[in-house]
Amino acid sequence: MARSAIGLDVGGTKIAAFRVAESGEIEERSQRPTPEDSEAIVTTMTELASELVTTDVAAVGIGAAGMVDFANGVLRYAPNLPWRDLALSARVAAATALPCLLDNDANAAAWAEYRFGAGRGSIDMLLVTVGTGIGGGIVSGGKVFRGAHGFAAEIGHIIVEPNGPLCGCGNRGCWEQVAAGRAIDRLGREAARDHPDALFVKLAGGDPDAVTGVAVTQAAREGDDLAREILTEVGKRLGEGIAGLVTVLDPDVVVAGGGAIVAEDLLLDPARTSFTAAVEAPEHRPPVPIVPAVLGNEAGAVGAAVLALEELSRS
Repeated sequence: MARSAIGLDVGGTKIAAFRVAESGEIEERSQRPTPEDSEAIVTTMTELASELVTTDVAAVGIGAAGMVDFANGVLRYAPNLPWRDLALSARVAAATALPCLLDNDANAAAWAEYRFGAGRGSIDMLLVTVGTGIGGGIVSGGKVFRGAHGFAAEIGHIIVEPNGPLCGCGNRGCWEQVAAGRAIDRLGREAARDHPDALFVKLAGGDPDAVTGVAVTQAAREGDDLAREILTEVGKRLGEGIAGLVTVLDPDVVVAGGGAIVAEDLLLDPARTSFTAAVEAPEHRPPVPIVPAVLGNEAGAVGAAVLALEELSRS
């Protein structure tokens, strides 16, 4: 009998719920805004899951941003949600009467890209999600690598610039502060004050303080040289960080996903160039391609559902 699972991707602004077949095919989907209250978030999750349940649903998978104690199904810390030490897996399992698996959202997205997307055919894959910040997922030897406590691949919080920009985690100079959407925002606003006639300032309504990465990216796509310089700088820092991770992990492919990848090669080409310059002994190692993700915003929920089917069936 064909089986399916419910995949929940819980973000700071929205909760997406998919019913997903073992093949990765999305059978049905629903979505709601993320409430502000902790208990209301859990209630919304269980309501969305219950709406999609059919007789062939065998499990629920949850992907959530934060530090997930995978073995115990506990979300220890969520940077963008009001959850601390929450036994989320048990809560959702009790409410839905289905076994539940909780994992980090980037781990879930990495598994989806590995099984059905840009990482198909690889054995050791690194996913780098570049949005407002940077997340990561590691597939090693055909399995998700979670580390001793489930916290592996929090790659955005490696300090690369001591005394650099303040990060939401409390440290300064984390990689995500110089190589992701926040960096594009910051550099765009700084440039706007010196170049008030730049195209991205006009796209932001003429207010330098209103410039965002979206405006910078749009201007770069329209050929604005200053906007392209900003994306080149951020892409350079992105590639340098990827080089360090490749030196440590030795993947056969790096998949780049997340909202900032809408800039495509305007960001990834400088990342590839700086990666080659920074990685150890590039002339003596096989090429490690940096490729864009293909599943987009669907990866988190698809990966959570399929992980729940595959991992819970082994337990």
